[in-house]
Amino acid sequence: MRTYGLIAAAAALALVGTGALTYAVAGDEGSDRVPSADSADAGFARDMAVHHQQAVEMSYVVRDRTDDEEVRRLAYDIAQTQANQRGMMLGWLDLWELPKVSADPPMTWMGMGDRATDGEDGEDGALMPGMATRAEMERLGKLNGKQAEIFFLQLMTDHHEGGVHMAEGCVARCTVAVEKRLARGMVEAQQSEIDLMAGMLRERGAAPR
Repeated sequence: MRTYGLIAAAAALALVGTGALTYAVAGDEGSDRVPSADSADAGFARDMAVHHQQAVEMSYVVRDRTDDEEVRRLAYDIAQTQANQRGMMLGWLDLWELPKVSADPPMTWMGMGDRATDGEDGEDGALMPGMATRAEMERLGKLNGKQAEIFFLQLMTDHHEGGVHMAEGCVARCTVAVEKRLARGMVEAQQSEIDLMAGMLRERGAAPR
């Protein structure tokens, strides 16, 4: 199963390590400090939860559009990993007693609230960098076989690149230690998957967009 098995194992270990601390993070390992609603910690948790949800949706869509086991395994791993991480982040917001939505534009916590969406892409559902538009999601749902595989790998590469950028923002700005560790793990795991998907695209005579 090539390097895929190593990536999946690393993601599973990261989830075990962070999951064990999910219910202790409100006080960040003994501290009484809880982040504010406009903090990077809260902003990252809110925005990445939304970002992850689309990755989960894309992964389940492509599993219904192809019989290729390699793509289906990758999609399943992405769906499970990001659904679990999304649950952690929403759980932290609950523990911090902070809202899961904000009136501020996405990525305001990174100083990018005015640049999070990109013209027509923003209007078509691409709320943050890397996110697919509604039209792209609809197209993915209509493709089959190799065409679906290629488009999924291209969309997910873009999605991971946007996610890595956001996670790096949390590593630099977040103050809750366990959240910074989760963000650091996202950077490493998603970059590994970007490399993996580049190889899978080459095997199919295609390239990232």
